[in-house]
Amino acid sequence: MQENNQNFNHIKVHTQYSICEGAIKIDDLKNICKENKIRSIGLSDTNNLCGALEFSETISKVGTQPIIGTQINFRFKNQIGNIPLIAKNKLGYETILQLSSKSYLSNKDNLLPYCELEDLIKNPQGIIVLSGSVNSLSGYLYFKNKVQEIDELYSLLNKKFENNFYIEIQRHNDQNEKQFEHFNLNLSNKLNIPIIATHEVFYINDICMKLMMLWYALKIRPMLTTKIDPNCQKIIILKVIKKC
Repeated sequence: MQENNQNFNHIKVHTQYSICEGAIKIDDLKNICKENKIRSIGLSDTNNLCGALEFSETISKVGTQPIIGTQINFRFKNQIGNIPLIAKNKLGYETILQLSSKSYLSNKDNLLPYCELEDLIKNPQGIIVLSGSVNSLSGYLYFKNKVQEIDELYSLLNKKFENNFYIEIQRHNDQNEKQFEHFNLNLSNKLNIPIIATHEVFYINDICMKLMMLWYALKIRPMLTTKIDPNCQKIIILKVIKKC
């Protein structure tokens, strides 16, 4: 992970607190920020803010501005998916903290923690909202061909959050993602909603990446005929346990 452009900030970093997703230790992230003189960096762990205090205290020690956020599941039109949230200030942090807790404590009918969308829009102060990637609420709606629902969702969020709602664009040379981007760009022009470019960061080196690749392969192997890269296995055995 590097800050290749002085105007680009990584605002969607997933630490080890993104259970079964991220492989970044916050102390290691601190060293990366120091070595690369990264000015600011954003936390975006999925479904929790467990690492927020550690992230803020550790990252700020090297002169990097910590930005606190998370991805919380919301239900809209009977579809559940995550929406990325970023705290602008103390009030915003308190709000997303309450939403994160509520997603677990008030949800009794589903193993997946989630809030109702109404829980988000009734307290819009101090929060920046992103539309999310292909693996978000809007992405799930799109691939179910519920484009009218996305239009309604974006219009509602744009109205409630005004200048604090952004349509998110990510590029990984994936055909489905390209289609989703084209759709989002059209909605951005139609609804006059600004665009933000992001990148999900789950690892800070190749070893941690290969560790997670192997974990995913082992996880889905009972369901699919998955081949594991033998080079990946060697790295896991010889290096990862010590280094990651």
